[in-house]
Amino acid sequence: MSILEVENITFSYGGEKLYQKASMRLFEGEHAVLVGPNGTGKTTLLKLLDKSISPDQGTISWIPNKKIGYLDQYAKINPNLLVKTYLYDAFLPLFEKEKEMERLYESLVIAPEKEHERILNWASTLGDQLIESDFYAIKSKVGNIIHGLGLTMDLLEEPIKHLSGGMRAKIILGKLLLEESDILLLDEPTNFLDVRHIEWLTKFLINYPKAFLVVSHHEEFLMDIANTVFALENGTITRYKGDYEYYLKERELRIEQQQKAFVSQQKFIQKTEEFIQKNITRAKTTKRAQSRRKMLAKIDKIVAPKHDKTYHFHFPLSSTTGKDVLSIENLEIGYLEPLLEPLNIDILKQEKAVITGKNGIGKSTFIKTILGIVPELGGSYRWIDTAKIAYFAQDSKFEDGLTPFQIVHHRYQHFTKKEVMSLLGNHGINFDMANRDINTLSGGEQTKVRLALLRHQKGNVLILDEPTNHLDVNAKEALKEALMSYEGTLILVSHEKEFYQDICDYEISLYDV
Repeated sequence: MSILEVENITFSYGGEKLYQKASMRLFEGEHAVLVGPNGTGKTTLLKLLDKSISPDQGTISWIPNKKIGYLDQYAKINPNLLVKTYLYDAFLPLFEKEKEMERLYESLVIAPEKEHERILNWASTLGDQLIESDFYAIKSKVGNIIHGLGLTMDLLEEPIKHLSGGMRAKIILGKLLLEESDILLLDEPTNFLDVRHIEWLTKFLINYPKAFLVVSHHEEFLMDIANTVFALENGTITRYKGDYEYYLKERELRIEQQQKAFVSQQKFIQKTEEFIQKNITRAKTTKRAQSRRKMLAKIDKIVAPKHDKTYHFHFPLSSTTGKDVLSIENLEIGYLEPLLEPLNIDILKQEKAVITGKNGIGKSTFIKTILGIVPELGGSYRWIDTAKIAYFAQDSKFEDGLTPFQIVHHRYQHFTKKEVMSLLGNHGINFDMANRDINTLSGGEQTKVRLALLRHQKGNVLILDEPTNHLDVNAKEALKEALMSYEGTLILVSHEKEFYQDICDYEISLYDV
């Protein structure tokens, strides 16, 4: 049975038409994923389905009385709330029911005897409802999800304001999973998860008895969880009834067929137009030419298939360094207390190292410490004198009102307008995107702008903190190739093994320290 009907929706954002009479249906219990390159409107579609925004035209209809859970990692929540208060809010109706049951039992003391049976029956009914709802297993459920997402139970007593960005995103995801909605809408749920916790989420979703629609660029994750794929293509939503691997093969086949049909039709149109041009002025053949002109006017034109964007990422080297690029001795990182045991690491010229470890363990703090952004708590680190560092931060944000063109032009003021547009174009940012408010662009498009800013820094040490978050498949592949070709020293923070394993010489696991 269909639980969602999207009929002929049209939606424009920042002057760009994202959908043109797009339609889709989601069925009861269907495990679906939504795919497409950055900027095609995947996050926007989830917001439309959640009714946070409305389409310009068309309708979106959910079956009545269904609970929809939407993952918004940037949701505003009270920073002073304890984590447990925020999480247990998912069970607030059950806690209210428990309070009512306790109130009924307490009222027996003062209630007339003739009311006792009625009160006992009602309290007993509430108790049965709590048991049926697994109310008394709530702590176990919370513990399962807390541990599954790589957090610890002592975090429940912490105020939300003390959490890192990754931990906060996990708490929001955890609450959503606890609520057991009839339909889950998840936007990039793996962005802040490392490998083992992605595996846990994968199993959770595979066994989820209800429907979900997930947006992700993590291909291995998509292959494991999907039995239906919705692809945003040319302003429409195309349904592929099969897993992600089926989608990749079928899409390639459809593009090939569409290309052949397009070429064939263009040949037919050209041949027909030549016939019309030759015969329209001849008395004997003018009626035939007019007939063909009318036929040509009515023909449904086949659109040439759009090919995936190509990217030209590159990180040029300004100069070389000596052998010992970074020396770390007994370094203690953290804020009030050390997050880890003292670190001893040596990174040499042209080595490529990946920093791994669960969220909250201190990967970004480590990077910020060796960059001098966060003071060390003990020990020391030393960069070679010739090190020139180019840095991509995980949580960097842009000021409202600025366009990508303005941002890049401010960084490289000697660039001509053409050079700025060329740089942005190489990173997948077209003219329209380049002249929009940066904060109206998707997460993937903003990441590409930030990568464009690194292009001409010409350092000899490149530090990237989770650069693949939000990036589509083709952009990731282009970034991987650029990093493999990079001739300087690379320090990469990443949770995507399939991304970093071909790039890096070795792994520095913060699990093991």
